[in-house]
Amino acid sequence: MTAAGIAIHPTRLADGRELIYFDDADTTLGPERRLDTRTLDARPETATMRLDVLTGEWVSIAAARQNRVVNPSAALDPLAPQSDDNPSEIPDLYDVAVFENRSPSFGPALAGASTDPVDAPVAADAPQGLADLATLGYGRTRTSVGRCEVVCFSPEAEGSFGTQTPSRARTVIEAWAHRTAALSALPGVEQVFPFENRGAAIGVTLPHPHGQIYSYPYITPRTQRLLASLDELGPDMFDRILDSERDSSRVLLAGEHWTAFVPFAARWPLEIHLVPHRHVPDFAATSDAERDELAQVYLRLLRGVDAIYGDPTPYIAAWHQAPVNVARDSARLHLQLTSPRRGRDKLKYTAGSEAAMGAWIGDIRPEAAAETIRAAIPAGV
Repeated sequence: MTAAGIAIHPTRLADGRELIYFDDADTTLGPERRLDTRTLDARPETATMRLDVLTGEWVSIAAARQNRVVNPSAALDPLAPQSDDNPSEIPDLYDVAVFENRSPSFGPALAGASTDPVDAPVAADAPQGLADLATLGYGRTRTSVGRCEVVCFSPEAEGSFGTQTPSRARTVIEAWAHRTAALSALPGVEQVFPFENRGAAIGVTLPHPHGQIYSYPYITPRTQRLLASLDELGPDMFDRILDSERDSSRVLLAGEHWTAFVPFAARWPLEIHLVPHRHVPDFAATSDAERDELAQVYLRLLRGVDAIYGDPTPYIAAWHQAPVNVARDSARLHLQLTSPRRGRDKLKYTAGSEAAMGAWIGDIRPEAAAETIRAAIPAGV
């Protein structure tokens, strides 16, 4: 039981993957859960990463992802609790459930002996640290060690984080914190990334309310650019950003522990950053008070985004966390929520300039976007 009254029940799926139930503080469920009695195929081999010498970036070639379930009927929802007719991934009723992805982009092999209770295989050609990964060379490969997990926000068939109750939102945040700590301790993991993809326009193929957590064996390109900015501007960069944004007309919500705003140089028609006032590198380092307020603030933001046009808005909710082994005192946990929606019936497509060159053109002034979003945010949840 956590300090917030959220109970945690770890177990295994039939093929050995880890499954963890997180019970709401006000749950109506008992502590016992049925076992997974399915007969499952062996897990696929861990993918292989290839180095692109043009960019210095690693690409994981995870062909097993081709076997993912795409738009199943509601009766065969793989994230619903199992029933006699639906041999889903979760054996019993739940509030929040986290399990290892069956066809992951990273893992199940790890870089070495694990202190984790799951007996993961050890990769023969794992990355040998960040210096190894930074070395350019033609035809370089490494095993895509790490782990990918699915976070089910609810047993309901449809919804998103924003459709949950405050109690349930708090449980999901506790799960993010728990998994961030556990995944950061796995050998070979350099960065942990919780996120939610929402809506068909983003490419989501399961309407079930859920997110994912990727545990990378490298520091992602986006975070490497962030670290370069910290190196140049100083470890107080996030404090200075907050000071600047809180003096602007782009603030959406401000609480005791968190401030939400449309960033000065927003790329997307709808883009929101949510930043803690205190320096924390990741969810595991947040306090109970910060998690409690986040549950309220985040729900209000998401419900405001949906209220702009009166129907669900597609988005990517990306929770940026500090790398596991570097920049812990300067890289700060923060949300970057982006949506391609630029009108009731209009989407922004990343085509030539953005997709090919990484040269972004904003369609809406950030100040105007902030005014629109702020007007749609409800007074409470």
